Amino acid sequence: MQYLLALFQDESAWPKMTKEQQEQGAGAYMAYTESLKAAGVLKNSNRLQPSASATTLRTKNAKVQVQDGPFADSKEQLAGYYLIDVPDLDAALAWARRCPAVGHGVIEVRAIWDMG
Repeated sequence: MQYLLALFQDESAWPKMTKEQQEQGAGAYMAYTESLKAAGVLKNSNRLQPSASATTLRTKNAKVQVQDGPFADSKEQLAGYYLIDVPDLDAALAWARRCPAVGHGVIEVRAIWDMG
């Protein structure tokens, strides 16, 4: 079964980190990604541009409104994701626990709805 690990982080924290801290953080994510690949469970992953680059659409009074920026201001922003294929939720949670984002952000684990 496929699960999306949605990573939410405070995007303002990265520029405040030292170069060494940024290198350590990037290394932790690369190692995590490699472990997912080695286990054969990684389907896809990507990092997202900052939330300021988002465009939000919503319908109000039967008209679609387009707004620059994220849907809502919040402490954490959607920073990236991992799409994994594992047997069940317990396995997805085990992988989420190993993700570096759990130490400095929030990980939402959500099953993919098979439309087939």
